[in-house]
Amino acid sequence: MIKQGLTGSLIGAALATHLPAAADPMPGMKGLQHIGITVPRLEEAVDFFERVLGCEPFFTFGEFSFEDDWMERHLNVHPRARIRDFQMVRCGNGTNLEVFEYSAPDQNRRGPRNSDIGGHHLAFYVDDMAAAVAYLTERGIRVLGEPSTFTEGPAAGLTWVYFLAPWGLQLELVSAPGGMAYEQGLERGLWDPRTPEK
Repeated sequence: MIKQGLTGSLIGAALATHLPAAADPMPGMKGLQHIGITVPRLEEAVDFFERVLGCEPFFTFGEFSFEDDWMERHLNVHPRARIRDFQMVRCGNGTNLEVFEYSAPDQNRRGPRNSDIGGHHLAFYVDDMAAAVAYLTERGIRVLGEPSTFTEGPAAGLTWVYFLAPWGLQLELVSAPGGMAYEQGLERGLWDPRTPEK
């Protein structure tokens, strides 16, 4: 059970859904097309996304490396950084993942925690939280604690739990079979993988 005090950061996000659209939106912007993540070993990561989470791998791009400062100018990384390969992956009815394997002279091999600047996680919607947690546990995936449910505030009705990919990437399961409290009375809310665009 999660009380109101822990939902403070969600209140701002929920209130933002009540604000009018930007006066000058970016021309032609349709939505989020992909999220890029860097992993220690591309093959291991894509196998995990496919075999454990049921994602669909698509094409790879091949190696990117340059003798000049192209990598620094275009990607804001060390000029001698090299992308060994990267691959597009689709995970159900949601945005795509672009999975990278980099090498770089100044590479940080320890991923950020959620409390670090740049911290992040990927959240996957499931219909049956108990069944999904059991599935992960049976496959030796580290699940962090027990699922928690918001009982107050705008996210009331949402159950969630974190789990870790074998290389430490932070992931989350979320489920809200009856929806969340903030949705009441709204014609348009957050994008939801369960429903078509409203």
